[in-house]
Amino acid sequence: MTSTLPPSAAPPEEIGVQVLVRGWLSANNMVFCDGETGASVVDTGYFSHADQTLALIEQALRGATLTQVVNTHLHSDHCGANASLARRWDGLRISVPLGYRDRLLPWDEVGLGYRDISQQCEPFTPQGFLSDGDTIRLGPRDWEVHGAPGHDPDAVLLFEPISRTLISGDALWESRLAIIFPELVGEPGFDAAAQALDLIEGLRPALVLPGHGQPFRDVASALTASRQRLQAFVAAPIKHRQHAARALVSYHMLEHRAKPRAALVCWIASTPVIAQALACEGNADLAQALANQTVDRLLADGVLRADGEWVALAQAD
Repeated sequence: MTSTLPPSAAPPEEIGVQVLVRGWLSANNMVFCDGETGASVVDTGYFSHADQTLALIEQALRGATLTQVVNTHLHSDHCGANASLARRWDGLRISVPLGYRDRLLPWDEVGLGYRDISQQCEPFTPQGFLSDGDTIRLGPRDWEVHGAPGHDPDAVLLFEPISRTLISGDALWESRLAIIFPELVGEPGFDAAAQALDLIEGLRPALVLPGHGQPFRDVASALTASRQRLQAFVAAPIKHRQHAARALVSYHMLEHRAKPRAALVCWIASTPVIAQALACEGNADLAQALANQTVDRLLADGVLRADGEWVALAQAD
């Protein structure tokens, strides 16, 4: 899925970026076609959408050669087509946040979290690493790199200070708050997420190009909404864990579309990150019960629909 941006949300022409707004299974792609360093793309979507991502980027490039991929972080929906793009364009330079280096060289599926979350990502080899305080050339402009832990400890933001355009990854969306993954595994993350929001406020972006959803200019409202949701999770961490479980199941169903209910319940109960979120590790009966409750809530809320012994995604991607 891609969409045309309304004029009020379109990036300034002088920064040379096309925003491919994708469905929630794949992160948005920011395609830069003009620049001394060649064409670049920020974030590449999910593994199962790799062919679609490749086709969309080829169309956006209009014959230009892709020379650079930059990832805001390495959740599977942001880097899943890296390997496919590297096969398509020889010499492609892939740059990722520095904190991932030891899990990529060599490739560590467990350390990267893909196995625990039961998601796929084809292995790729990075050539560059991004640190807080760096600058990177995208199109005709230099973009500042800012560390933005919270949702992911090693995530970065990209900020173009002349147009005040922010590529926020999953640190800020317009109308939702991303899962704070460290909190699901017993590590602190809420304070870092709050600090990332403070960082964004201090940058004073005029336009945000988020990892998911449409670009937006009402940054103050998005920050306020994100802070309110974050404060609610801090006050009641169980709500964050329940939110995370629902989101991960919904994401899984975006990929699979329909499954036997029994198979989905088994997947929920056996996926380590969800078991940690629901605090049912090591208790098979409790895991099964909570997995069934999660499916029941998604059915009651209209996210899933029942079809005999199967459940299917009720909302379009």
